[in-house]
Amino acid sequence: MAVTLASDEVGAAPEPGALLRFARFARRNPTIVAGSLLLAILVVLAVAAPWITADPFRQTPANRLRPPSEKFWFGTDRYGRDVFARTLYGARVSLVVGLSVAAIASVIGLALGLMCGYFKRIDGIVMRVMDGVMAIPSILLAIALITLSRPGLGIVITAIVIPEVPRIVRVVRAVVLAIKAQPYIESAIAGGTRTARLLLRHILPNTMAPLIVQATYVCASAMLIEAGLSFLGAGVPPEIPSWGNIIAQSRDFFQIAPWAILIPGAFLALTVLAVNMLGDGLRDRLDPRLARRM
Repeated sequence: MAVTLASDEVGAAPEPGALLRFARFARRNPTIVAGSLLLAILVVLAVAAPWITADPFRQTPANRLRPPSEKFWFGTDRYGRDVFARTLYGARVSLVVGLSVAAIASVIGLALGLMCGYFKRIDGIVMRVMDGVMAIPSILLAIALITLSRPGLGIVITAIVIPEVPRIVRVVRAVVLAIKAQPYIESAIAGGTRTARLLLRHILPNTMAPLIVQATYVCASAMLIEAGLSFLGAGVPPEIPSWGNIIAQSRDFFQIAPWAILIPGAFLALTVLAVNMLGDGLRDRLDPRLARRM
C-alpha cells in the first residue's frame, strides 16, 4: 500500500512543475499569452460557428433591426439576419485571408529576400521592382487587381499578397546582408561550402525569427485590407458574410441599429489586436538583446 501511494505521489509530481513553468512563462511573456489566448478563442468560435449559431443567410423580414436580446444576442440587420451568426462566419473569412496571405507572402518573400541578400546581380533588379510595388498604396493596388477579374476569396488573397511581399523581402534581405558579413560565413565560403548548403544551413535559420514576427504584422494588415475592400464593394461577394460586408450593408441604418456595425467592428479590432500582441511578444522573445533583459 505504501508503494502504491509513493508511486501515485511520484506520478502527480510533474503537474505543479508544468503549471509553474507556464506561470513563469506567462509572467515573462504576457503579450504572447494574452494574444494567443484571445486569438485561440476567436478561432474556436469561427470553427464552431455552424453548431452554435443560426443560418447566417436566412432572412426574416419580421425580425429586421431587432436589438440584442436573449433570442438574438447581437441583434438583427436590415433583412432580419442574425448578426451573431454573420459575425462568427465573418471571422472565418478574415482568419482565412490573414493566415493565407501571411503564409504565401512569407514563402515568396523569404525566397526573394535570400536571393537579393546573397546575389548582388539579382538584388539590383528585384529590389527595384519591390520599391515600385511599395510606392503604390496597397489597397489601391488590390482594388485594381480585383477589378480585372471576378470577385472571390482567391483573388482577394492574391491581390493582398502582392503588396505585402515587399515587406517580407526587405526584412529578409537586411538579415541576409548582416549575416553574410559575419566571419564564420566568410570562412565557410573560403572552405568551399556550396551556395545551396550555405543558404540552407547557415543563413536560412537566422532569418526565421524576424520572418515570423513580420508575418504576424502581415496577417493583421491583410485582415484590415480585406475588411476595407469588402466595405468598398471590391472584396469578397456581398452575399458572403465578412466583417467588411456586414458593416457596409448596415451603415445606412447606423442611427437605428448601431449594433450591426459596432459589433463586427469590435471583433475586427480584437482580432487585429490579438495578432499584433502576439507579434510584439514574439519580437521581444526572439530578439536576443531584449531576451537578455527579461
